[in-house]
Amino acid sequence: MTTSVRLSARKREAAGKGAARKARAAGRVPAVIYGHGEQTRPVSVDAHELELLFSRVHYENTVLELDIEGEASPVKVLVREVQAHAFKRSVLHVDFYQIHADEQVSVEVPIRLHGSAPGVKAAGILMHNITELEVRCFPDQIPEYIQVDISALEIGDAVHVRDLKLPEGVEAELEPDHVVCSVAAPIVAAAAEGEEGAAAVVEAEAAAEPEVIRRGKEEGE
Repeated sequence: MTTSVRLSARKREAAGKGAARKARAAGRVPAVIYGHGEQTRPVSVDAHELELLFSRVHYENTVLELDIEGEASPVKVLVREVQAHAFKRSVLHVDFYQIHADEQVSVEVPIRLHGSAPGVKAAGILMHNITELEVRCFPDQIPEYIQVDISALEIGDAVHVRDLKLPEGVEAELEPDHVVCSVAAPIVAAAAEGEEGAAAVVEAEAAAEPEVIRRGKEEGE
């Protein structure tokens, strides 16, 4: 299970784009805290501290304890949306979702492949279809990652969501028949990679806007 990580935050009295720009100029990232039954609260976090945090943890499934200046107790949250600059890759805004111990949450958990597939040794190509799985569970049950054993996969074999061994209390949000990984014959794999490459070209030609790299509600302040 993942462990919670602490992050310092300050309250933001002013709202709006102008206040957000001033916060960024001061080396802080504007953010909001919201949640089921909770009033939305504007806060800010230190940009450098946030960058270090994101570089060392898989924040999508990590419970954060926000130490808000002036408040006695930390607030437990999950990162629900991160907006990043299209070119500079700096974080522009973060949405934090306040959680409660008795409330289930949906999070994305990394999938790690373990072992060597015989099909790959026989010239097959390992296709890692999904690298993260959305699951639903209580906050203290969030797994750090999901390990998938591929040591028995021959060419043509696949691991589906229904085959995953999830911890007790953790349920997959994806359809059971969805393929997690497979070993394909070289000609099939080459065709699939060609289609993905064409799609990537189309995506790269899209207009450059502030990139939302984590799902959530509409753009904040």
